[in-house]
Amino acid sequence: MLQPEHVTKQQIAFLRKLYLAHLIDDQQHNLLSLQKQTGMPRRTLQDAIAAFSDIGIAVEFVQDGGRNNAGHYHIKTWGPINSAWVGTHLTQIALILQLPKA
Repeated sequence: MLQPEHVTKQQIAFLRKLYLAHLIDDQQHNLLSLQKQTGMPRRTLQDAIAAFSDIGIAVEFVQDGGRNNAGHYHIKTWGPINSAWVGTHLTQIALILQLPKA
């Protein structure tokens, strides 16, 4: 695993996507609940989720009601990413991202 003091911006962006995908796959989340759990800014969350496809993760927003923003994200497929590996290394990922463990 990476050492926190030797992590590049690209590695942080990659790990952020893995971390968020794990949270979304583990529970039903929308932007507000992700923001509360991670402390990440809304725009950072939106950008990271929009870029999931860059690493092969397919995500969709499932609407729960009549309002456009009422709903939650759902991971359709992890693509080439091993979701079990992410779950096993979640503590280290959260440490590198300086976030609370999920």
